[in-house]
Amino acid sequence: MKDDILAPLDDILQAGQAIRSFVAGRQFQDYSSDDLLRSAVERKFEVIGEALNRIKRDDPEVLPCIRNARDIVSFRNILIHGYDAIDDKIVWGIIQEELDQLLADVGGLLKEKN
Repeated sequence: MKDDILAPLDDILQAGQAIRSFVAGRQFQDYSSDDLLRSAVERKFEVIGEALNRIKRDDPEVLPCIRNARDIVSFRNILIHGYDAIDDKIVWGIIQEELDQLLADVGGLLKEKN
């Protein structure tokens, strides 16, 4: 793994932890009814997807170490280009079911490098 991959990995970790913090103690109804919360979460997912794009470009061998990396990049593209068709239930489901896996994968990569 190249050293210049550390920054985007850290960006992913920071963005994911921010999402966790934003939704801590919240329910789906809170999320779906709070425009500020939705916007913050979506922005952090955009950061995650863009960081994965940079990793793909700069050190593509790292990408398979991150589960569902291609799906995450596709999700980022939907958030940016299909902003008018975002389903809050899907975003919430990703937070509840996928985010911890992503953070574990990225945390493991960062631990390996240090």
